[in-house]
Amino acid sequence: MDIAQLTDHMHAFVRAKGWYEANSKRPQTPRNLAISLSLEVAEILEHFQWGEAVKDKDELASELADVTLYLLQLASVTGIDLEQAVLDKLKVNATREWDTDFDS
Repeated sequence: MDIAQLTDHMHAFVRAKGWYEANSKRPQTPRNLAISLSLEVAEILEHFQWGEAVKDKDELASELADVTLYLLQLASVTGIDLEQAVLDKLKVNATREWDTDFDS
């Protein structure tokens, strides 16, 4: 399954819940999605709060999925082609150098 198909599945879920409706108690605005994305990322951090090891891989996977879904939705509702944005960023990153400010 590719990003477009995942996005379609995400939109179908959100529509089925009625969250795209004008009177939704969970309006799917870019601002609200960005906040939700940030909160879900924080839940990933909780898994590493007191150590490096992953204690519950299934729970971590669930949080990663939440982050992915919000990211897909935020990109979609703002008209960003996430797949192209990732490819463009990889191209830019390929030209960058890291660790040049550190002494060896």
